[in-house]
Amino acid sequence: MQSRSYSTRTVKESELKREWFIVDAEGKTLGRMTSKIASVLRGKHKPTFTPNADCGDFVIVINSAKVRMTGKKMTDRFLVRYTGYPGGQRHATPKEIIEKNANKLIEHSVKGMLPKSPLGNQMFRKLFVYEGAEHPHLAQKPKQLI
Repeated sequence: MQSRSYSTRTVKESELKREWFIVDAEGKTLGRMTSKIASVLRGKHKPTFTPNADCGDFVIVINSAKVRMTGKKMTDRFLVRYTGYPGGQRHATPKEIIEKNANKLIEHSVKGMLPKSPLGNQMFRKLFVYEGAEHPHLAQKPKQLI
């Protein structure tokens, strides 16, 4: 009997080596940047990617207030949230969201690209977004991502 040359290998938590990456959002397009971030949070950039396990890395985003969107999306697009009460749908443009809390726009975009499950929530917790250029994760020695 011959042995199989290819077999699905599941990565264990003890075998994982998590890295830290930093992204400077200044002048970057929102969608292109956040899709790359979501891919790194999931671990799809690694050869040991396992869809049912959290094998992704940590991502730090700085200068979130200086992210850009192409065309008139900053003023014409609406992001919808729901308060939980009847008639509680709230609409806001990306420009309004950046004025209130610039981190929310990037977090909302990345969260929409992750799995909608407890596993996705665990992946989302490895994202750190900061409005300015300073961050408290210098000890982790993050590498440049984009």
